[in-house]
Amino acid sequence: MMPAPPEPLRPNSVDSSNRELTGGIAEPLPQAARRRGWGGYAVWAGLLGLLALVALGLARTQQGPVGVGQRAPDFQLTTFEGESIDTRELQGQVILVNFWASWCKPCEQEARELEQAYQLYKDRGVVFLGVDYVDIEREALAYLERFQITYPNGPDLRTRISQSFRTRGVPETYVIAADGRIDSVKIGPYSSLAEIQAAIEGALAGG
Repeated sequence: MMPAPPEPLRPNSVDSSNRELTGGIAEPLPQAARRRGWGGYAVWAGLLGLLALVALGLARTQQGPVGVGQRAPDFQLTTFEGESIDTRELQGQVILVNFWASWCKPCEQEARELEQAYQLYKDRGVVFLGVDYVDIEREALAYLERFQITYPNGPDLRTRISQSFRTRGVPETYVIAADGRIDSVKIGPYSSLAEIQAAIEGALAGG
């Protein structure tokens, strides 16, 4: 009697029915499942991070704009001319921060008066900063030329400045006293040059 032929070689680690092809290489299912599991964790982590950002934004919106008596957020503004202005370097000065946009009709009601106020107070150490909110540069520049605005203005890149002030729209104006605290807030356009002067004089007196 002839001896029985040898059995064909078989994988000796894991049965082939329990393997998964990954890039042409057989891999035990537990390891492949582990890889899929980590991918799922990454997706969930991303979703949770996004939800956290949305919740933070909603919380800020519900808080409303920063108010009188609170410390004004520090920020950097790069003007349309390329000048970089850091409000941390303006400590000890009264600062008027005006949020506006070329598409904002109510902003037009105060544009000339703001420039007039700037001409009255620029030699008294009062700084005017215009923050252009969600706009097109050529239209913003046309707006500034139309109303002959000469004080520094620049775009609110990625809306970082408006978010720090928690603005809800335009126009909004914040007058910051010399001690860095907000002295007055105007939601909507100023009604007259006299109203702007009163806001600035109040901040000067408080400083």
